[in-house]
Amino acid sequence: MHKDLYLESLALLRQLIAIPSFSREEDKTADLMAGFLESKGVKIHRKLNNVWAFNKQYNAALPTLLLNSHHDTVKPNTGYTRDPFAATIEDGKLYGLGSNDAGGCLVSLLATFLYFYERSDLRYNLVFAATAEEEISGKNGLELILPELGELEAAIVGEPTLMQLAVAEKGLLVLDCVAQGRSGHAAREEGLNAIYEALPDITWFQTYRFPTVSEHLGPVKMSVTMVQAGTQHNVVPDQCRFTVDVRLTDAYSMDEVLEVIRQHVKAEVTPRSMRLKPSSIPMEHPLVQAGIALGRTTYGSPTTSDQALLSIPSLKLGPGDSARSHMADEFIYLKELEEGIALYIDILERVVK
Repeated sequence: MHKDLYLESLALLRQLIAIPSFSREEDKTADLMAGFLESKGVKIHRKLNNVWAFNKQYNAALPTLLLNSHHDTVKPNTGYTRDPFAATIEDGKLYGLGSNDAGGCLVSLLATFLYFYERSDLRYNLVFAATAEEEISGKNGLELILPELGELEAAIVGEPTLMQLAVAEKGLLVLDCVAQGRSGHAAREEGLNAIYEALPDITWFQTYRFPTVSEHLGPVKMSVTMVQAGTQHNVVPDQCRFTVDVRLTDAYSMDEVLEVIRQHVKAEVTPRSMRLKPSSIPMEHPLVQAGIALGRTTYGSPTTSDQALLSIPSLKLGPGDSARSHMADEFIYLKELEEGIALYIDILERVVK
């Protein structure tokens, strides 16, 4: 049904794979995306390495739906046995860095945008955004251009989900904690050992359970992942620094989780960032209901994406498999790409008409 869109998307994806586009170095793939859209007669907007466009029949009186995915990639790991930029096709698979995360999603959403671009019978405006720095949670990606997109009602964020509906996503809070002591000689009864001061706090992070459990994401998870203390064997340390990785759910806001932590631990607690918030979309939202009607299942995603930067209902959905992201010899099945385009279009046909 959408064979031409599929073949064009496949060709574009192969071009994208062939161009290195590591985070903060996405200018050449931004050029490609901008040129491709312009070749279709689409008026584009660009800020740094982010490219976006609105549907031709944009109507300020209508709500706007964002279609977003990223065109940056991680660097290829040492396990690669193939040229990560060769974009080769074998046994029904397209190999290459970024093919699965998230090039397949990106070109499928672009094909979907173009399918609806000229339509005048839509109940929603559409804005397509190909953004940068997702892999490093950078500030010059989606976050940079959100003010330029106007008021948004909802979003589809293109990430590999096997075209199932990720209706919630965990947030990330990294905490730097400092337990204070007082230095002294280890051979005498001197000082106050900061390591011992930190131990009750570390144990609390290990054992505490937030009472409310998310339907889709389960419990909030806290892990102490780094500890540093001491200068030499015979000096009682006056400080113990430790880092805590907190995976938040939609059951609590970031501020609520931080308040509970500070109430229970003695150490000084400093969050590195409050940007990567948990996100969710109501089960009754038209996007979710359209996906369910088409036989899709719902789940909660443990991995963070640019969805964390959105304060609107957002659905994470895309061709490919999250388990293949960042793996050596990354690939996407050609049938996944074709299915992705068809399903995106089918969902939007049920929502925007």
